[in-house]
Amino acid sequence: MTSRPSVAPVAPTQTTVRPENPMAALDEALGEAAARVEATLDSVLPIAEGPASRLYAAMRYSTLAAGKRLRPFLVLTGGRLCGAKDTSSLRIGAAVELIHTYSLIHDDLPAMDDDDLRRGKPSCHIAFDEATAILAGDALLTLAFEVLAEPATHADGNIRCELVRALADAAGGRGMVCGQVLDLAHEHARPDLAAVSQMERLKTGALIAFSCEAGAIAAGAPADRRAALRQFGFDLGLAFQVVDDLLDVEGSETAVGKKVGKDAAAGKATFVAALGVDGARARARALVQAAVARLDPFGPSADLLRAVARFVLERKA
Repeated sequence: MTSRPSVAPVAPTQTTVRPENPMAALDEALGEAAARVEATLDSVLPIAEGPASRLYAAMRYSTLAAGKRLRPFLVLTGGRLCGAKDTSSLRIGAAVELIHTYSLIHDDLPAMDDDDLRRGKPSCHIAFDEATAILAGDALLTLAFEVLAEPATHADGNIRCELVRALADAAGGRGMVCGQVLDLAHEHARPDLAAVSQMERLKTGALIAFSCEAGAIAAGAPADRRAALRQFGFDLGLAFQVVDDLLDVEGSETAVGKKVGKDAAAGKATFVAALGVDGARARARALVQAAVARLDPFGPSADLLRAVARFVLERKA
């Protein structure tokens, strides 16, 4: 597999949260992170040429589509909070985004959620075909671990091994994949809050929790700091999913970038199904409050992460 030559990173800006306008500072920081991770992704994805050109084109089509890049932002911000190098955090963030993209490709397949639209354009299996989409997801999954294992990600092989182990745990049969299995198993079943919370803690929360902790791993941060960021990530991930469930009920296809109203039609177990709209909204607020409280040990230096929690609560897409 041939990758593109290294792309010079976009110069970082030292963004801090201004108390008078924290969301403006967050917008600036999100934009910076998105531009830099986009360049990193472009550099690690294979060029769409040669015998596997269709596969590589599908990988690039899905990965380089417009997205919030929230997970790489969390890696970068958590890394800066603990003293990790941006060069390490960007490659870790790119690996997370490769995993996230693979999960979206497979989630959209007819055997899963059967979605024809993703990020405002045709899903991978519609733009190409089902077989190519499956293989593109498989290739992105394995590429993520290749990126983590390379010395360019971190000079310390022990830290690279820890990153590989932690991401495998978050993404595999004890994390995101298990959450997807539970999602399928709970279809058309009476929604139960405990079951929905467990499912989404794995399906959505595990990868976001890894994203929050990964920068601390790269920095060799103490266990208590790693744990605080990881628990912040789990609370944030659940809040993100609650809002996602609300958007499926209240959002528009144009804003969300995919079809809405599908959860109820498919009999999905969601926070809205378990709690109702008002209850789900209250649950999201409580989770964000819990997430923000996890950041107390970091003081004002974690204000960007606090702003992220507010952004997740208020997002419309």
